Amino acid sequence: MSDKHALKAFILQRIPILHWAQEYNTKKFISDCIAGFTVGLTVMPQALAYATLGGLEPQYGLYSAFVGCFIYTIFGSIKDITIGPTALMALMTYQQVVGRNSDYAILLCFLSGIVELIMSVLHLGVLVDFISIPVTVGFTSATSVIIGSSQFGSLLGLKISSNGFFDTITKVIQNIHLTRLTDLGLGVGCIVILLLLRKLKDLKLHSKGTKPTKTQQSLNYTLWLISTSRNAIVVIVCSAIAYMYESQESGSPFRLTGDVKSGLPAFKVPPFTTVVGNSTKTFPDMLSDLGSSVFLVPIIAVLGNVAIAKAFATGEVIDATQELLTLSFCNIMGAFFSSMPITGSFSRSAVNHASGVQTSMGGVVTGIMVLLALGFLTPYFAYIPKASLGAVIVCAVIFMIEYEVVKPMWRSSKKDLLSAFATFIFCLVIGVEYGILVGVAINIMFLLYPSARPGVQVEQCRTSNGKDYILITPGNALYFPAVDFIKTSVAKTGLSSKNLPVVIDCQFILGADFTAAKGIAALISEFFTRKQPLYFLNPRLEVVSVFRGVLSENFVFFNCKNKLENTIEEESLNTTDEQEMLLGHDSSLPKSIELKEISVNGTSLSHRKFSTNSSSNVT
Repeated sequence: MSDKHALKAFILQRIPILHWAQEYNTKKFISDCIAGFTVGLTVMPQALAYATLGGLEPQYGLYSAFVGCFIYTIFGSIKDITIGPTALMALMTYQQVVGRNSDYAILLCFLSGIVELIMSVLHLGVLVDFISIPVTVGFTSATSVIIGSSQFGSLLGLKISSNGFFDTITKVIQNIHLTRLTDLGLGVGCIVILLLLRKLKDLKLHSKGTKPTKTQQSLNYTLWLISTSRNAIVVIVCSAIAYMYESQESGSPFRLTGDVKSGLPAFKVPPFTTVVGNSTKTFPDMLSDLGSSVFLVPIIAVLGNVAIAKAFATGEVIDATQELLTLSFCNIMGAFFSSMPITGSFSRSAVNHASGVQTSMGGVVTGIMVLLALGFLTPYFAYIPKASLGAVIVCAVIFMIEYEVVKPMWRSSKKDLLSAFATFIFCLVIGVEYGILVGVAINIMFLLYPSARPGVQVEQCRTSNGKDYILITPGNALYFPAVDFIKTSVAKTGLSSKNLPVVIDCQFILGADFTAAKGIAALISEFFTRKQPLYFLNPRLEVVSVFRGVLSENFVFFNCKNKLENTIEEESLNTTDEQEMLLGHDSSLPKSIELKEISVNGTSLSHRKFSTNSSSNVT
């Protein structure tokens, strides 16, 4: 019976629709329809724009916009998230498609899904944790600048093809004299209108602190709907204007999107071979051409999706594995419908949330709208001015530049600015894939540096009876990068302490390895040779276990500071007594004879102070 309950719980966890569908009702359905319709108005112009940004024909944006909606409805765990093409995924796709063909984008989508599926099965979502907020800030800001600059050609009416930020700027400057004033005017006008409409949703017709009337509520909702549908409104109006011009003999003064292939995409296996130019590319060739993007694209997609999930979870625990699994299904299935790589969209998820979506069923409505657009509206998409799509993209990405975090980052942790700015600069200079790798590498260096150069606190302490000793406290685990540093620090301290007992406080040493144990063995041998006590305080059992595997003698440790200090006092007293005994003998006798006499009259000083076996533990 317990096995059945466990299986049922597992199925409900992995297929969330089975859980929330039991409580679904008409009220939720109406809310989901309104939200899905609103998101549909947002996603269609964005999808067309992002396909163009990705170096693909416009219809590929719509191909990428509906599969994720249906898949996420079944497997998604956060009701607000909408899956589809994004500016970031489009940019990373463009870098793989430029100079090739759309088959690379579709294959990249499929392989991204496979990598995400493997990550979910192996619970490797933790890899995303190695991408810190500063790296994310630098990466997101750089991609926003790259995406925004890539639209300069559309806004100016130029026919240019570029790869990267500096290449775009260079070609825009070289062709600036070919600027079409009509496109420039339309693009700037669209940007201004989009920004004004974006602010419209914040306009309230009732006074602050007062309850709005029903009429005011209706008007407020209308203003909000106009604001959230601003992309569709601007694109539709611009298309109508272009159509009016195009129907005349003079033709349209704007550069238009051109013919968009109508009809639904065919369901077919992703392309594992393709033809570029006059040469046939096999799967290994295509895989080699895609390079590191096969791994970086899914990691970036997961990073974005998890970040959105956290933003809209409203206090709920995020099942990262489930989100990863769902995203993998979206990309794998999307590839069978000619989709480019997709992930969660923050802007559309925000619209979905603000529209009052109740369940993931809103995605079904959005998906149906995209399918209807593919079936009936594609002939009209040909009249969309490229400048208006460029304006949509620019207005979507300019708010992704996170300049406001620089000041608090400077105040709290200046080293994080280094990884943020390094990521930003390298993304612009050498490409977003390598830029984020540089940022992650810098972060890992920051993580490893304390392991190689841990803080070492040295202080002179005194027992209750006034006996001095040196207390050394390393500030990190004792692994091989730090061994020489710790060994040198302790040795120098011991030499400069005038033979006072040295105590290594192990409270912060959470682990050790074989190299560390060998280094400590050499250190103990050095102290033993010059007859200087070296003790260890509060080592963890796992650390003692590692040390015992290497140290056969002379390793003395304490689990109680009082007993440590008592031992130091006893050793100091015994040392004084033995020195007095030595002074009472004939100095002409060999020193070895004097030591031998002490050994006969009492316990050997050296043995009492140092000689313990590997299991020595004073408690």
